Amino acid sequence: MALKVKPGGKVLGIVLLLGAIYAGKVLWWDKRPQDAKAAAEIGKVALPDAPEASLSGNAAKLELPTAEESANGGTKVVWKIMAWNSQFPLMYANGSAKTTKGSLIDKANMQVEVVRQDDCNKTIADVVKFAQDYKSNPNTPGVFASFMGDGMPMFFAALAKELEPLGPEYQPIAFYAMGKSYGEDKLMGPAEWKIDPKNALGKTVSCVMRDGDMNILVKWAGDNGLRVNPDETTYDRNAINIIAANDFLDAANKYIAGYSESRKLVVNGKKIAKDTTVGVDGVATWTPGDVNIAQKKGGLINIATTKEYASQMPNITITIKKFANDHRTDIENLIMALAQAGDQVRSFTDAKSFAADISAKVYNEQDGAYWLKYYNGIEEKDAQGINLHMGGSMAFNLADAANMFGLGDDKLDRYKIVYGTFGDILVKMYPELVPSYPVYNKVVDKSFLASVVSNHPELLTGKVIQQQYAAEITKEVSSRSVQVQFETGSAVIRSESYATLDEILKSAVVAEGLKLGIYGHTDNVGNEAANQQLSNQRAESVKAYLLGKGLSTARLESKGFGASKPLADNGTAVGRAQNRRVQIVLGN
Repeated sequence: MALKVKPGGKVLGIVLLLGAIYAGKVLWWDKRPQDAKAAAEIGKVALPDAPEASLSGNAAKLELPTAEESANGGTKVVWKIMAWNSQFPLMYANGSAKTTKGSLIDKANMQVEVVRQDDCNKTIADVVKFAQDYKSNPNTPGVFASFMGDGMPMFFAALAKELEPLGPEYQPIAFYAMGKSYGEDKLMGPAEWKIDPKNALGKTVSCVMRDGDMNILVKWAGDNGLRVNPDETTYDRNAINIIAANDFLDAANKYIAGYSESRKLVVNGKKIAKDTTVGVDGVATWTPGDVNIAQKKGGLINIATTKEYASQMPNITITIKKFANDHRTDIENLIMALAQAGDQVRSFTDAKSFAADISAKVYNEQDGAYWLKYYNGIEEKDAQGINLHMGGSMAFNLADAANMFGLGDDKLDRYKIVYGTFGDILVKMYPELVPSYPVYNKVVDKSFLASVVSNHPELLTGKVIQQQYAAEITKEVSSRSVQVQFETGSAVIRSESYATLDEILKSAVVAEGLKLGIYGHTDNVGNEAANQQLSNQRAESVKAYLLGKGLSTARLESKGFGASKPLADNGTAVGRAQNRRVQIVLGN
C-alpha cells in the first residue's frame, strides 16, 4: 500500500530537493568550464589611400553669414549630430544652430536646425519616427543624421531592420561626406604598447562597443596579429579585452576614475567559475575624451589614430531614401552649400573661426577657441608631463568628397572599402548579434553627389595633393608577415595569393597616412647572393601588384633581406617555410 505524505513532509521534501539542486549548481554546475566566445583573429586590415584637395588660394572669399535667423520658407530639416569637429562645413554653411540669413544653406532655400545628440540609439529612434510620420504626411520636416563612416555597417544594420515594415522606399541612404576625423579619434594606451604591441595582450580598453573608435583598436590589433576578446563580460589573458562604455566621454571617464569590474576568466577557450577584477588600461575615444584624459589624469599616449588611418572615419550623412528622392534638388543644393563651406573653412582663418564659434553654440560646451584648437590639432603636455597630440579633423570640399566615393580621377571608391572592411569585422566578431549588414550599393546613393560633380565643375576648384611620405620607414605602427606564393625559384606571384594581396591593399587604403613597406625574406637554402636577389625581386613583384591597384609610388618601399632575418629555425622544414615570407609594415 502506498504511503501518503503529509503536507508538512511535502514542503520539507521540496525544500531539501531545492537545496540539493542549488548546492549542485553552486558547487559543480557553475564551476564547470563553459564555452567562451573565441577571441577574434581580426587579420590585417587595409584601408584606402585618400589624397586631400587643397585649394592653393583658388577659393573666392565669401561674406560671413549674419546672425539673424532665416525665414525663407524652404524645406525644413532637423540634423542630428554628435560633438565632432569634422562638421565645421555644416556649422559655417548654416550660420548657427538654425539657418541664418545670408548663409549658404539659406541661399539653398533650406531651413536646417542642427541638434547635438551623442546617443546613436536615440538617433535611430528619431529617424524611424520621421520615416513613419513622413509616410503619412509628406510635409513632415526631414531628419538627417551624421556618423562615423566606419561604424555605419552596425548603424545601418539596426536602422534598416527597424524601417523594414515601412517598405523599401523608406530605407536609409547615405548621400554625402562633409569631412573626416584626422587624428582626434584614437586608441590611447601605455607607452609599452607602442614599443611592443604584444604588451597589450591581457590588458583592457574602454570604448563604446561596436563603434567607430573601437574599430581603431581592432584595426591596430589585426595589423599586429593580436586577438581581441569580443565578450565584455569575460577576461582572456591572451587577448585584448574590452570594457563597455556608454559613450566616448564615459570611455575616458572610466580610465580617469580608476573604474574596475569583475570578470569571468577564460582559460583555453573556456569560461571557468573563477573571477578576476580588471581595471582600465587603455581607451578608444575622441576629442574631448582625449583632452579629459590628458588634463585630469594623463599617463596614456596615442597608439593609433585617424591621422594614420586617415580614410577610416569620414563623416557620413544619411536620411530616408524617399525623402531624398522627393527633394533631389534640395539635396544637390545642400551638397553644393557644404562643398563651398568646406572651401571656406580650408582656405580662410576667419571662416574656420566662425565655424568653431557655431560649434560651441550647437554643442553647448566650451567656446569657439576650444573647438578651433582641437579642429587644428595641437600637442600639449598631459597631467604627467607627457607630450600628447590631441584633436585633428578635416573639412571636405567637393573634390575631397568625390575622392571618398570613387568619383575622383582615380575612380577608387574609398568608402566602399572602409564600409566593407569594418562590416566584415563586425560580423566576424559578433555573428549572433549582427549576422549580416546591408549591401553597400543599397545604402549609399552617389547619384546626388555625381550630379553636382558633373553639372558644377566650377566647384571642383581643389587640387588633389598626395600625402607626404618619408623616403623610408623609420618607425613602425604595425608589422605582419604574410605567405605569398610564388612560382618556384622566381618572383612570379601565383594567382592563389591575389586575395592575400588584395587584403593588404584594403589595409593600406584605410591607413592612408602611413607608408607601406614590403620586405622579402627567404630561408638559408642555396646561394646567399641568389637568395638576396630573389627576395628583392619578390618584394618588387608585390609592390608592382599594389601599384597596379592604384597605390602611389611614394607610399611604397620594397626591400629584400635574403636569409639574414629568420623568424624560425632554418634547420627544420617548418622553420624554413616560416622564413620564406613577405613582411608588410605600416609606418612613417
